[in-house]
Amino acid sequence: RSALSEVGGLWVCAALNDRERAAARRAPDNHLHRAGYDTDGLDVRMLPIDALTFNRAYNGIANSTIWFVNHLLFDTANKPVFDAGWRRLWAAYERYNAAFADALAAEAAPGAKVMVQDYHLNVTPRQLRERRDDLRIAHFTHTPWAPPEYFAMLPEEVGREILTGLLGADHLGFHCRRWAQAFLDCCSELLGAAVDGPTRTVRWEGRAVQVGLHPLGTSAAEMREQAGRPNVETGLRQLRELAGDRLVIARVDRTELSKNIVRGLLAYRELLRSRPQWHGQVVHIAFAYPSREDLPEYREYTASVQRIGREIEEEFGTDDWTPLLLEVANDYPGSLAALRMADVLLVNPVRDGMNLVAKEGVVLSEPGCAVVLSRDAGVADEYAADALMVNPYDVTQTAEALHQALVMPVDERAGRRKRLLAAATALPPAGWFTQQLVALD
Repeated sequence: RSALSEVGGLWVCAALNDRERAAARRAPDNHLHRAGYDTDGLDVRMLPIDALTFNRAYNGIANSTIWFVNHLLFDTANKPVFDAGWRRLWAAYERYNAAFADALAAEAAPGAKVMVQDYHLNVTPRQLRERRDDLRIAHFTHTPWAPPEYFAMLPEEVGREILTGLLGADHLGFHCRRWAQAFLDCCSELLGAAVDGPTRTVRWEGRAVQVGLHPLGTSAAEMREQAGRPNVETGLRQLRELAGDRLVIARVDRTELSKNIVRGLLAYRELLRSRPQWHGQVVHIAFAYPSREDLPEYREYTASVQRIGREIEEEFGTDDWTPLLLEVANDYPGSLAALRMADVLLVNPVRDGMNLVAKEGVVLSEPGCAVVLSRDAGVADEYAADALMVNPYDVTQTAEALHQALVMPVDERAGRRKRLLAAATALPPAGWFTQQLVALD
């Protein structure tokens, strides 16, 4: 929304449920604003893709296969299993992408620029080019990208479809060099495409596709305006009453397998066990948004987060000290309040395309937080010199980094925070979007 509000254009999206599908069907040509719906001044076309196709494509392929491949999450002794049933899911993913390609082909003016977003629509660029070769097409991947040896676990024809689907675009964007390089390696090793590493160009079927780095940042003014709203102030008062004047380690995540919340909690428990001087002196405030609750792996992971949280409270809690404030709920105002209080920001994903919380937290922290950061977050490219970097699987190292962050001298913390803030706000959403539009020229 923040990106489109400055440049204009049509936003094409999918209806997420039966209520939205009905609303889209009622709107003239599925354009919500034409039917009087509040779309924040944007022209929005919502596609009423049938529920079966949507669920198979969105949950069966995008979230249960492509997400798992890009984040290296599969328990490979047991999953994935690519059988006839899975191929029915893949056929739905292709239909889902084709619905977007059809809508874009019908709506776009001659020579228009089309910006396709994320792993849900990996084959849309090629489908759209087949329909409208006059268009300038960009695709941005918000996740990491898997190295060739992991990506190759996909069925050969499907891996090829994903790579050639993306190569239907003129420009492909990634958050950082590491993910872009992994994509280039896949094109070279699995497709046999001609790849020019220094210019990040892939030559395929007579076309040159440019791969660009666009590290999405946050808008400081917008974040601070949201964090100053009355509901956030209320949440801030409540959290301060619970935390008192203790130091705060904060984190905000979805209960998503790649976010590594369980190991983060284990690291906090190890900190309290190995450094008893922090008993009564620190509070860990963790907001964990329930995620993808229709997938069994995610329900089990959320339960694990809650179980470890209870164990920490039982082991260390006293009448006058609650060591952990764990909220497994959708509470955006509370999350912003926690980031405002952060003395230390913990961001330890096993793998992440960027991680905007690492940027938003630096902007909002009133004490000026130190950042404990996974080396496998996309933001690590920008933050490596000034965050305390950790191996996301190493609980002991993470616990020690939390200690170092808590005892960091004031001058050192201020210097690091100043540089982190500059990186966090270097390319806010509108600038990030415009940069890709310009790249299409």
